[in-house]
Amino acid sequence: MINLTKEEQKISDKILEIKSRSGTHSPSIFTVAEEVPELKIKIDACFLSNPYATDLFLEFLSKDLIETNKLRDVLEFYPSQNNIIAEFISKSINISDKNIFVGNGAIEIIQAVLHRFVKRKIVINIPTFSSYYEFATESTEVIFYQLDKEDDYKLNIDNYIKFIKETKPDSVVIINPNNPDGGYVSYNDLKYIIENLSEIENIIIDESFIHFAYEDSDFKMISASTLFNKFENLIIIKSMSKDFGIAGIRAGYAIMSESKVRQLLKNGYLWNSSGLSEYFLKLYSREDFFIRYEIVRKNYISETLKFIEELEKVKNIKVYKSKANFVLIELLDGSTAENFVSKLLIKHGIYTRIGNDKKGLKGEFIRVAARKYLDNKVIISSIRELMESD
Repeated sequence: MINLTKEEQKISDKILEIKSRSGTHSPSIFTVAEEVPELKIKIDACFLSNPYATDLFLEFLSKDLIETNKLRDVLEFYPSQNNIIAEFISKSINISDKNIFVGNGAIEIIQAVLHRFVKRKIVINIPTFSSYYEFATESTEVIFYQLDKEDDYKLNIDNYIKFIKETKPDSVVIINPNNPDGGYVSYNDLKYIIENLSEIENIIIDESFIHFAYEDSDFKMISASTLFNKFENLIIIKSMSKDFGIAGIRAGYAIMSESKVRQLLKNGYLWNSSGLSEYFLKLYSREDFFIRYEIVRKNYISETLKFIEELEKVKNIKVYKSKANFVLIELLDGSTAENFVSKLLIKHGIYTRIGNDKKGLKGEFIRVAARKYLDNKVIISSIRELMESD
């Protein structure tokens, strides 16, 4: 069991105080490093992004904007309006630009959807991303559907449909893959759910981690966006931060009915994208970039699978099956999640996420993100040292 020394406890208290100010989200690594300078942070395994994709983006950014001296224009002048940027996205996902709403990150879209379209009652699976229930309006009744720990928090499709029929909400949310456990609903199962919930006004599918999921040995991407033309009650939300490693530029989009897009644009969001996010979303539609990105994406999935496989060999923990770029880990030796996260950060410089503030989790949980190959090796050896030491 992990215990802290008196000095480590003092540092841990500082870390936990910063975490408490961040609510149910994790403070950025910059905040932690600035407020606890005695920490030597080496690896951020809390933030859920593909670091290889960040490298690729920086390569294109340097070639397109820095070497050509065009970066000043991107920073000095206003970006295009929302509907114009939607045209760039349309080219890459084969959805009409009239059905695309561009957000300042997915978080802005989540808030806009919950405040504008969810009128009466929403069903949210737990554990999941907390903003979906935190951003609900006071007039919205939030109903939780508890995923079963005994079934590793997998979504039981038929039970879920039955629950929805009984509670009769106007809106439901499915995050796929789910956060914090990486649970994945297959394309066919998702289609089955949608077909059986035609009476639901808003079926919100959050695909922020979909580029890490797969259903064949070639790691082919499968998105619910291919179902949109058949089911107009779908709202598909996509963060770009995780797949492309660009959280700092705030880019995301949603697919929804044309009338919903018009309602949102009528009430603001005219210039809600930055110049850098517009540059990225143009890049997103370029074939030369996407060919390179696909290589990076598949390589990262392959490394993540090896990372998870090695973590599963560590004693005194349970690693939940994941089709995202992170894993939910349950501590089985009596250690608390707070002590684990603090010790790993203080002793090894590895920043991970405490899971105990997630509604629906029962036990001591942490979440760990996959990073680059060498970082993954350090993460594994460090966790092994903590959990297998006498």
